[in-house]
Amino acid sequence: MIALCGGVGGAKLAFGLARAVAPQDLTIVVNTGDDFEHLGLSVSPDIDTVLYTLSGLSDRERGWGRTGETWGFMSALRQLGGEDWFNLGDRDLAMHVERSWRLRAGESLSQVTARTARTLGIGTAIVPMSDAPVRTVVETAQGPLSFQRYFVEARAEPRARAIRFEGAEAARPSPAFAAALDRRDVAAVVVCPSNPYLSVDPILAVPGVRDRLAALGAPVVAVSPIIAGQALKGPAAKLMAELGAEPGVLAVARHYRGLATGLVIDQADAGDAAALRAMGVTPHVTGTIMHSDEDRTRLAQETLRFAADLSAPPRAVAAHGGP
Repeated sequence: MIALCGGVGGAKLAFGLARAVAPQDLTIVVNTGDDFEHLGLSVSPDIDTVLYTLSGLSDRERGWGRTGETWGFMSALRQLGGEDWFNLGDRDLAMHVERSWRLRAGESLSQVTARTARTLGIGTAIVPMSDAPVRTVVETAQGPLSFQRYFVEARAEPRARAIRFEGAEAARPSPAFAAALDRRDVAAVVVCPSNPYLSVDPILAVPGVRDRLAALGAPVVAVSPIIAGQALKGPAAKLMAELGAEPGVLAVARHYRGLATGLVIDQADAGDAAALRAMGVTPHVTGTIMHSDEDRTRLAQETLRFAADLSAPPRAVAAHGGP
């Protein structure tokens, strides 16, 4: 199974999938469009979020970073007049230092990520979408902003006009991602409830990925990050509106047109099930908010059963047609 994943929301479902699927049967492909160089360090926010979440090190109260974090480094940096717009916790800093020197020593991002996952006791494959740099740039009314400048420094406030992925045309899927795309026994592709524009589109922008996903012949199921027209976290709904789509599950389905044939939606959006069916997308209505580990595992298991039903004869698929 292949899961396409971004940061916090995607990592929660990835956690559930890792509980529901044997390690050798799951590849979690993580967005690297958010990666950037900061203070001389290579920072991979989405990869780190997935690593921390699956290893049990994530800070659940804050929603990002490591649990038990301290901020002595940031305090000292401010004293020195350094750039303090992007927070680096003392424990999180170790991750970036370790990654940076290994990359400079000639290891690939895939190698560094795999080594870190093993060290943290994670058996499931967590892989970058590409080892080549792909950088998300948001075109705004104030000019182009790199992703972290837009999302963190500007708090996603500037109005977005377009999004592009610098370097995507020269990128290739990472070795483990390519190997997963070459497997003939992929049971399903799950698009985690990550921002479609900022977390999933960079993965799909890597040349050949869309075609190779389609060639698998496996059901592709997306889990909507939008509930009742709002995103639980992040600017997904705001971006939808600014880029000309009415925020909601119908917009999510249109965005994944040609890729996903199934969409998992929250009970709050059950009224859109018929409209989704009319678009040719099979809905599955359930609770999609993941407060606990049990919620994450339940949603993962439901999503996998839904995907299995989509590959079954039509009569079995119809069972999911109603709210």
